Amino acid sequence: MRLTSKLLRQPKLGRCLIVLGTVCALLPAALAQNIDEGKSAQRLFADTCVNCHRSANGLAKGRFRPTLFLFLQDHYTASKSEAWELSSYLAAVDTPPGARSKKTKPTKRPPAPSAQSN
Repeated sequence: MRLTSKLLRQPKLGRCLIVLGTVCALLPAALAQNIDEGKSAQRLFADTCVNCHRSANGLAKGRFRPTLFLFLQDHYTASKSEAWELSSYLAAVDTPPGARSKKTKPTKRPPAPSAQSN
């Protein structure tokens, strides 16, 4: 006879194995907590990203949201929803390459005409 059929014939042992299997299956889900759950994208950035980046402007670098989503999901966020929210936020505050301010030299104004008295 098979070992499993022998074990299941004993009611107390069978119940114990079922309970033990259920506890082992549910325990990792109970222990894992997402401390960032429910936070807005701005709050996620302020709590985590600001340690390395001064601001969110320019971090997206013109990339598409799905590209940002995949990168953030693989490297920085705990869930897909956080990755999507953060990628949407970064794409929204990204400045296009042509719109970035360049340091310009101040233009010289022509001298104002002085009032001459006759």
